[in-house]
Amino acid sequence: MDIREFKSALKPYRALIGFDYGAKRLGVAVSDLLLTVATSHKIIQRGSWEKDLAEISQILSEKEIGGMVFGLPLQMNGEEGEIRAFAEKLQKATGLPVFFWDERLSSSAMENFLIKEVDMSRSKRRKVLDSSAAAYILQGALDALRFV
Repeated sequence: MDIREFKSALKPYRALIGFDYGAKRLGVAVSDLLLTVATSHKIIQRGSWEKDLAEISQILSEKEIGGMVFGLPLQMNGEEGEIRAFAEKLQKATGLPVFFWDERLSSSAMENFLIKEVDMSRSKRRKVLDSSAAAYILQGALDALRFV
């Protein structure tokens, strides 16, 4: 699904959820209902599919989510990571439209920001990095949606 198709599939006044997918952790960010700003929400410690789905479903309900943005972990050589299977399974379970956003360097960008601009210690960075990367990914998609 390209960005135009994704935008047309969204219902008005519904937030988006953004994910920074990892094998052990899932960084989560949410947007406001007007799709202007992304905010770090939480980090889900990955477990079974049922546990992950239950935690995600709770957020979808609480935050009035109308679509999902996944950071697509393209490697520098152009190869994709293994996120699509998870995203497709989640899409089937929720019925929400899914969009993939290139996440290359999102974690590095957020870590540099947290070090240089916020002067955050390593232990504190570890607690927020995945959700901050998810917010960075989601904000990139939100910004692009404004120009479609």
